Formats: sequence, C-alpha cells, structure tokens
Amino acid sequence: MCSKSRSSCPTPSSRGWPAGRYHPAMLIDALGAARDMARLNEMARVLIRHGFADSVRRLGLADKLERAGHVVRWEHVADLARLAPPVQVRLAMQELGPTFVKLGQILAGRADLFGPEWIAEFEKLHSHVPAVPLDALRPQLREDLGGELEDVFARFDIAPLAAASIAQVHRAQLKDGTEVIVKIRRPGITEVIEADLRLLGHLAALAEAEWPALKPYRLQRLVRELARSLRRELDLAAECRHAERIAANLATLPYIVIPRVYWAHTGKRVNVQDYVGGVPGGQLEQLTAEAGFDRSLLARRGAHAVLKMIVEDGFFHADPHPGNVFYLPGNRITFIDFGMVGRLSERRRDEVLQLLLGLVEAEPQAVADVLLDWTGDEQGLSLAQLETEIEAFVDQYHNTPLAQLNLGQMLSDVTTTLREHHLGLPSDLALLVKAFITLEGMGRALDPGFHMASEAAPLLRQVARARLQPKVLATRAWQALRRALAVAEQLPHDVARLLRNARRGRLQVSIELAHLKRVGDQIDRAANRLTMALVIAALIIGASIVMTVKGGPTLFGLPAFGFLGFVGAALGGLWLVRAMWRSSRRRDADDRTDE
Repeated sequence: MCSKSRSSCPTPSSRGWPAGRYHPAMLIDALGAARDMARLNEMARVLIRHGFADSVRRLGLADKLERAGHVVRWEHVADLARLAPPVQVRLAMQELGPTFVKLGQILAGRADLFGPEWIAEFEKLHSHVPAVPLDALRPQLREDLGGELEDVFARFDIAPLAAASIAQVHRAQLKDGTEVIVKIRRPGITEVIEADLRLLGHLAALAEAEWPALKPYRLQRLVRELARSLRRELDLAAECRHAERIAANLATLPYIVIPRVYWAHTGKRVNVQDYVGGVPGGQLEQLTAEAGFDRSLLARRGAHAVLKMIVEDGFFHADPHPGNVFYLPGNRITFIDFGMVGRLSERRRDEVLQLLLGLVEAEPQAVADVLLDWTGDEQGLSLAQLETEIEAFVDQYHNTPLAQLNLGQMLSDVTTTLREHHLGLPSDLALLVKAFITLEGMGRALDPGFHMASEAAPLLRQVARARLQPKVLATRAWQALRRALAVAEQLPHDVARLLRNARRGRLQVSIELAHLKRVGDQIDRAANRLTMALVIAALIIGASIVMTVKGGPTLFGLPAFGFLGFVGAALGGLWLVRAMWRSSRRRDADDRTDE
C-alpha cells in the first residue's frame, strides 16, 4: 500500500512493484463478484487520497475500475505526502473502516513483524464513528428482543455511551430495576466486512505469490487471523460466552468482577450485561487514598488475574488496555469487552511457562529452546546465530534482582530479535506478548514501583510445581498411552489403505533429501555400473554363442569374435570391480568425515 518513494515502508512496494506473470488487476476477475466493485472503488479512492496513488496505479486497479464504469479521482494525490509512512497507513486504515481498523489493532500486537514506529501508529487506531440513530436500530432490535424496547426495558437511553465501527453501546434499565448496558451490532456491517475480507484474501495470496520480500509478514496468515477475530467479534453472543468462561476461571479471585450476562435478551446481534460503574482505567487520577483505593494493590491484583488466565487457565483477555478495565470500591477490578480472547493449549502453556521462567530466572538455554521451537526451521535461517543472540540477551540479566527486571520490555526485545531474523510468532503467542506488555504498562501506570517479574515469579513456580505432581503426571501418561493405543489401532487400516492405493497406481511417495547433489551423483554412478554390467553380460552371452559356431576367422585356435567378446567382458568386469572398490573407499572416507 506504500508508494515507491517511501523507503521506510514495511512492504516491498517502496522498491517498486516487480512485473509478474499474474497481473494484480486480475484480482477482480478472481473475485468474480460485481458486489465487491463498489467497495474496491471506495478503497482505491481512500488510498489515493492518503498518498498511495502510485500503488493503486501499479496494482492496475485504477484501469480495471474505470473500465467497469467507476470514476477514480486523482485530484488529492499529494494531500498527505509530507506525513510519515506509518501515519499515512494509519489514517488510511482508519478511514477504510472496521475491517482495516481491526487489522491495525492486530498488527499493533505484532512487534515480531513491525518496528516501533509502526506499532506506535497501529496502537492509535480506534473505531470511534458517529452513532446509528436509535430509530434505524429499532427494526433489528425488535427482531432480536422479541418486542419493542419499551416492553423489554424500564428505561433505554437514546444517546449511546460509546459508538464503534462494529457495535454501539446504550445504557438501559431492566423492568426489575437492574442497570444494564445494551450492545447492538450495526445493521449491514457484516456484508461490508465480508467484502473486505474477500478482497484482502485475494490481495494477500497475490502479494505472497508475486513478491517474495513479503514472505516474512505472512500476509495470508494475518488475513486468516483477522477473519477469525472479526467473525468472533461480530457474534455478540460469543463475547458473552467468553465472559462467562473467564468469570468461572477467576471465581477464586473475589476481587475480580466480570459483568453478568442476561441471556434472555442476548443473541448474535445484541447482548445485555450488567452496567459497570467505577473508575475507568484511563482516569487514574481518581484512584486516591481518600477515595479508598490502593493503587499498588490494584496493580498486583490485576497482574495476578491476567497471569492466572494465561499460564494456568490458557484462556485470557487478549486486549486488557485501560479502556477495558474499571476500578471499583474495595480495590476490585472489572474487565469488560471479551470480543478478543487468546487460547493456549496445554502444550503451549508449558512452553510459555518455560519461556517466562527462563526470562525471570535468567536461563538463556530454556528461552532459546522455546523460541526456536515456535519459529520453526525457516529456510535460510542461521539457527546457531539466533540461538547465540538469544542466549546473550538473556544472560545479560544474570544475577539481576527481580525488582529490576522489566518483563514486558524483555519480551519486546525478544520479539525485536526475531523480527531482525525475519521470523514471526504464531498468532496466539503474539496476542500473549501484547497482553503482557500492555499489562506491565498498566501496572507501572498504577504504581511506578510495580515489577511484573516479582509478581510473576511465585505464580510461575507454583504452576510449574503443580504440573509435576504425581496425579498430573499420571493423567498425562494415561492420555499419552490412549493416543498411542489409538494410533496402533488405526495402523492396520492405514496400511490396508496404502496397499489399496498402491494396487490402483495411486501411491505417491515424497522424499526429502538433505544432500540431493551427493545422492544424485551416487545414483548416476550406480546407473553407469548397472549399464556396464548389462553390457558385460551381453558380451559373455554373445561370445558363448559365437564359440559354438564352426568356421570363420580364428585367433589362438578359437573363433576370433568369440575370443574378443570374452576379452571385452573381462576388461569390463575388471573396470566394474575397480569402480565398486573406489566407491567403497569414498563412502568410508565420507563416513569418517561426518563423524
């Protein structure tokens, strides 16, 4: 999306779009849907207005749109040319609407892919837009609530508390006097988002195929992650299910409050939850001792809750920024808006535990092992160099007191190291790192003396000890045994299917060779020896036949052609024996070298 003149842009378009076999304008043909043309035209106009006219031209979209009857206007090409590329991208995303705002919010957590100047701009993306008038929402609400607003609520505030691209929130009161909030999905927003996702999916596939320099950004994976996140966020009932699951997990922490859901009035397009008062997370000046708040205690309690969600439960609030946190009397904390959550499998939790303990206890090998497993064996990656850099980074904190460790900054530095090696974290882990960095920032804002490492270390050790208890180990062993038995039970069926495919000629074998050239040379030499052996055999057979035929020239009293055939076979045999002997010696030498 960045123009050719912007060398600091994170995409290769800053270096010019290389010509390819598959022209980008064929995107529209691939979509095959006229319904997306209007949206594509709107996207092109926004990009042009924000200084990306060169990219629009190079993509070939302008010509295609004009042939389809859409007018592409170029008069504002240089309006924002003086702004830095990250600012231009952020402004364009903001104007393009909810899909691109959500994409920017996801990218804000990808410090493993983008530099600090880009992350800072992505973090500014908010989807605050004018509210939809209540009268325009009434038909949808009537459908979802099963009646008129006045029949369901004792009071319903016309002015919304907040309005975003996907939904807006109104305050209301149930018939029994309970104060609630009503979150309403914007009418027609699903169609807009699905059109955007179709366009982005094709663009990502095209870009990865045409421009190898984009491979480290894993565009198709980012679009899939965006699609999953947006579709979950569009389902307002799913948000409530997330809230109830986290409430159950945190039931042992009485100081954490999760709003109650009123399922009788909740569905995909609307949800109703308890109204949360208290002090918003962005108004810390109100958290005074006179008002009964202990900011240091709030920081510790918030950290403990999020750490429990991550390392113990494996299901966590993935966007715990100040706007989603409220502080209540009694030093209680409320989390809201569970549209974006992170999930960690048991194996992932073990790896996260190993990583965090490695950082806290300065064990560089443990950190390196986890990160190398996460990033995989990428082509062209120097594993030894990466491992050395990670170990050196962690080792610098050896013997450093916990109170002096900035865990969020350490995680940020680790992701920077990965980015320098053109490596990216899996999406669930990128969410986790973002949550950790945000959490430590919030903790230090509450209490400058807050230290995440000091708070995390006891819980991490407790969880690590809990996972080594005999009961837990026995459960894991039983699960592993069940999986092994299931594999053994399935094995005969797999073998039978393999044989059937072989008989039908549909068997395909894929072999990955580490030293392909060496193997190819060996095959070539073996083929030569086999050919020579066949020639020798033919000479022997032919000479034997000639020997039985009387008459013709003789040599040493024997038929000349038969004699020469045996001589040729003998010489060929000697060459074959010598070649096999040399090959054996060479193989032995190679084996000694490998050792």
